[in-house]
Amino acid sequence: MTAQTPPTPPFRDPHLPFAKRIDDLLARLTPDEKVGFLHQYAPAVERLGVAAFRTGQEALHGVAWMGPATVFPQAVGLGATWNEDLVRRVGDAVSKEVRAMRARDDRVGLNVWSPTVNLLRHPLWGRNEEGYSEDPKLTSAIATAYTRGLRGDHPTYWRTAPVLKHWLAHNNETGRDISSSSVRPRVLHEYDLRAFRETVEAGAVAGVMPAYNLVNGRPNHVSPYLREHLRTWTDEDLLVCSDAGAPSNLVDSEHYFDTHEEATAASLLSGVDSFTDHGTDGSTIVARVQGALDQGLLTEADVDAAVRRQLSVRFRLGEFDPAHDPHTGTEDFDTPAHRALAQEAAEQAVVLLKNDTGLLPLAHDTRLAVVGLLADECKLDWYSGTLIHRSTPLEGVYERFGAERVEFAEGVDRVRLRTAQGAYLHVPLVDVADEVRGAEGALDPALLAGRTDLPPLITDDTGTELALVDWGEGVLTLRAPDGRYLSVADDGYVRASADQPGGWVVQETFRLEPHENGHLLRHIGTGRHVSVAADGVKVAEEGGEIFELVIAERGEDAVARVAQAADVVLVVAGNDPHINGRETEDRTTLQLPAQQQRLLRAARAANPNTVLALVSAYPYTVDPADLPALLWTAHGGQAAGTALARVLAGDVSPAGRLPQTWYAADADLPDLLDYDVIGGRQTYLYFEGTPLFPFGHGLSYASFVYGHLTARVELDAVHVQFTVTNTGDVTADEVAQLYTSAVSPSVPRPFSELIAHRRVTLEPGEAAVLSFEVPLSAFEFWDVARGAHRVEPGGYDLLVGASSEDIRLRTTVTLTGEPAAPRAVLQHGLDAADFDEQSGGEIVDRTKVTGDAVTPTQGGTAELTYRHCDFGAGVTEVTVEVAGEGVVELSLDGGPALAQLALPAPASGPYDYTTLGAGIVAEGVHDVHLKLRGPLRLAHVGFSG
Repeated sequence: MTAQTPPTPPFRDPHLPFAKRIDDLLARLTPDEKVGFLHQYAPAVERLGVAAFRTGQEALHGVAWMGPATVFPQAVGLGATWNEDLVRRVGDAVSKEVRAMRARDDRVGLNVWSPTVNLLRHPLWGRNEEGYSEDPKLTSAIATAYTRGLRGDHPTYWRTAPVLKHWLAHNNETGRDISSSSVRPRVLHEYDLRAFRETVEAGAVAGVMPAYNLVNGRPNHVSPYLREHLRTWTDEDLLVCSDAGAPSNLVDSEHYFDTHEEATAASLLSGVDSFTDHGTDGSTIVARVQGALDQGLLTEADVDAAVRRQLSVRFRLGEFDPAHDPHTGTEDFDTPAHRALAQEAAEQAVVLLKNDTGLLPLAHDTRLAVVGLLADECKLDWYSGTLIHRSTPLEGVYERFGAERVEFAEGVDRVRLRTAQGAYLHVPLVDVADEVRGAEGALDPALLAGRTDLPPLITDDTGTELALVDWGEGVLTLRAPDGRYLSVADDGYVRASADQPGGWVVQETFRLEPHENGHLLRHIGTGRHVSVAADGVKVAEEGGEIFELVIAERGEDAVARVAQAADVVLVVAGNDPHINGRETEDRTTLQLPAQQQRLLRAARAANPNTVLALVSAYPYTVDPADLPALLWTAHGGQAAGTALARVLAGDVSPAGRLPQTWYAADADLPDLLDYDVIGGRQTYLYFEGTPLFPFGHGLSYASFVYGHLTARVELDAVHVQFTVTNTGDVTADEVAQLYTSAVSPSVPRPFSELIAHRRVTLEPGEAAVLSFEVPLSAFEFWDVARGAHRVEPGGYDLLVGASSEDIRLRTTVTLTGEPAAPRAVLQHGLDAADFDEQSGGEIVDRTKVTGDAVTPTQGGTAELTYRHCDFGAGVTEVTVEVAGEGVVELSLDGGPALAQLALPAPASGPYDYTTLGAGIVAEGVHDVHLKLRGPLRLAHVGFSG
């Protein structure tokens, strides 16, 4: 007899809909197997032939952490291209490299954690490099393009499954796991949610990752917005993956829950489907989920809902249909096309900020001095892959202008460190192979250890001359003549061992601390001082060596020497993405570090034909007055130097545009934790000062004329058309930008707001007709009186130009909209957070599950205003729902207090609300003013009578 082949289970049948197949597989999994799927590293189920699965593969601007890959410009640089087609092609290339790398290393995951759509509200945010723009429209346009590239074009099977980071209102590293972003409803709906919403609605997003921070007093990992908003934007099952360690933070650092079982259950019920915690070991999360089930905090159905969403992603990735997955055989890796695309992206990201005298482009026979700390660097960031190809600005200039026409001075201070005994620190000479950090790939590069195969530093009579760089705020790096940076490994010895500063805790930075007649050298990573021992130089808890800094050459002297003999000086300045402004560390100033300011002054003093190229992950404040030309580019990936040189030479006309405002001074910035872009007058939307360079700014080697603007309102859209003509003598790109501004708004609205843009390539004399269909929803604002979006009737200016301030054409359209109505306070009362204006207060959680309340900041005094409240024929009583301790005072139209409601010292917790009442007399429409005093929480105000 012949044994019968067992029937194919429905979950393996590619002809069935995914939903039925997921139902079948879920039914076959045991409760324990389903719980195991909730950890980032979901184990295999061998009896069903289901493979292990990992959520999370970093791919922000190329495949990261898994070894060599094509490295594209940083995300903020991709944002600066303002080019959706380019960014889609970058996403396409990255996803193909993910597939190709996975074919040879199954540690590479297909669930990619990118892009980052956090808005670049504050330029001191350490992770500025990860976002695209301060503007939600531009951010969503670029993010949508990238996710479409990552997803691929197949209607059924996705090449990779993109997860958006980081939900929600997350722009600070300072106290990032314990700080709360106070986000009023208008900012929430018009700003922070909008970038996520428009990207999700575009249909190429597999999920989101909640951020470490709290929003309105509630951790993002238990945010009700995941249910109330995110999951309503699409019919797709979205996979919500926690950020690393964040589930434990709910108890350990945030103290939001008493037990991990409660925290895990609350996260799962809020919508978190995959828990990234405790590395590759899922046992802790499994135990917490099981504990929550045993305590009745969760049901099996709750677990099933989360597992279903994970399986939905896995089916879309073709895991269960290898014979039908069109992406299985993808081999595109480091192809000529990818290399060309990396260069194209780097070229399109360059922003020409100033070119007053026409110094750029440079003639082909220009004698150049290339100087600066980043002149011969191709810097990577935390989310970069390992470089296969590398081009620094100096190398690019050598290649384009000829090495014989170029002189170079890095501008480092060359120093020796002498001990109190008269000996000098010495780097032993060794003959060992170079080793690039992370070249072998690592699921968690934070765990990569420093090298211990090299001898530690010693002392001798002559010492080694070291290259010292002060990256700002006294944070130094020291580099040996062979190019290796001084670093400290786990054994505590100081070695010249690192190819670049890097790592989760950077081990290559030091600080010179004045002490007696010299300096102590503190190693920042360990917090310990450098000491000299018989077996080598090491860090020690006590007994640091006192060093004298012996300067062989100042960097500015070397810069001046080469600058004075050149036709043009190119100063390349900026940041190291691992130092002073990165994940875990915000910047403290917009200022260029002092050492780089000195180099720039030396270059300008020696040669007025000085071009400054800023290569940085964020904006700087610089004085452009004495500079004939100024450029900015983000760290541009593997082709950065070639791209910059081609722009300088005029092979490419620059057409990058600033994706965020460049402020003139630190005083122009709000507090880092002030998330109220409306009340705080933040970003180009509301900023009332004069920026150094405005949002959307960027110059060209060509000139462009705009004309023939027409606009008409038709059905649910405004149709706008105009022409752009290249009146210059070179082929160039122009980024045409369309903004709107409400003519007579009833509430504060943006001075101008981007509603559309297009990057076009035009030959000399060529004209293009650009047409836009702008949905009426682009003119909406969030009406707190009705709790919904609304288009206000009236006039709206349409502004066309080359930046938010360089407006060339304008016209006005009239929209019918929906008329305003006073607040129906008799029927609905007032939710405390729905104020029109406030001062001194912050929004906090009404309960741990849902809702908002308002509390005075640090228990002081808060003032809240609610406009146009309709009391009808009259009210006789006001009630307030409050918790805590303090006084609520009510007045109308700025008049005297009509009621004071006092809550005595609380006998219970912050979520135990009491309703207090008082008599008042009011009729008609008035503005309600509330004053809150003391550490109370106000949730709701009601009126009756």
